[in-house]
Amino acid sequence: MFSSKRGLGLALSVVLAGSILLSGCASNSRTSPAPSTSGVSTSGVDFTVSGNITAAGSTALQPLVEQAATQFMQSDPNAKISVQGGGSGTGLAQIAQGSVDIGDSDLFAAAKLTAAQATGLVDHQVCVVGFTTVVNPNVTVDNLTTQQLQQIFTGKITNWSAVGGSNLPITIINRPTTSGTRATFKEYALGGLEEAQGIALTEDSSGAVAKAVSGTPGSISYLALSFASSNNTVKMVSLNGVAPTNANIISGQYPIWSYEHMYTKGDPQGLTKAFIDYMMSPAVAPLIQQLGYIVGSSMTVSRTS
Repeated sequence: MFSSKRGLGLALSVVLAGSILLSGCASNSRTSPAPSTSGVSTSGVDFTVSGNITAAGSTALQPLVEQAATQFMQSDPNAKISVQGGGSGTGLAQIAQGSVDIGDSDLFAAAKLTAAQATGLVDHQVCVVGFTTVVNPNVTVDNLTTQQLQQIFTGKITNWSAVGGSNLPITIINRPTTSGTRATFKEYALGGLEEAQGIALTEDSSGAVAKAVSGTPGSISYLALSFASSNNTVKMVSLNGVAPTNANIISGQYPIWSYEHMYTKGDPQGLTKAFIDYMMSPAVAPLIQQLGYIVGSSMTVSRTS
């Protein structure tokens, strides 16, 4: 997949043990059957280790880690892997403190941590995820320019009629400042501009955002493409005439995407190492694609921060 670098990961508990839990947690209510990995190479993965580990952080990465953990525990019944959300900032802070075994993040550690905090962290890039603007289905606008999107989220445009829609007030639904999804959207969609203060609602998970957008006329927000593409309660919006699709991300035409990182404090050992080896093995590639993420080796563009 990707080469290892230095970095960190976050918190909303879902404990996955023994029995098959098909992806879905309090914040991300979607399920998909785990694909068979029969015949797919798991060379280098140790399924004989025992113990308990916790991975926490990115809610965008959470569905993939949950299902991969379920599959791993089927092969290694002596392993227990707890997967939590909480956001990339939380995951990074927790791995830096050593309070979790793996910190999941949409961001490079340097985006949230000081150099001192990031010292000793090892970055394992497991896949790529896109992000998309989403709106309530009653919004008639299907495409926004970068300038229009920036003006909406900075509070300069407050009615859909200003961008070719009907006379309907715009309600912004944001993510917490600890959210890697918010940080990625802010950088690659809003050009780093500060979002409007005091006029936006805030939701802390993908599931909560989708529920709020689907239930609030005129609302706008953003979600991981892996989540939004399987959720028929919200409408995805193109950016500058380019649809938010994995194909457009791979080709470099659509800019709102990030690597998905699993950080460890030092080189991983024991069950932590075995699980990360599994996450980066060919056995998980079908699951990555099934859940709407992108296998890193398919990308034609790259980023270093």
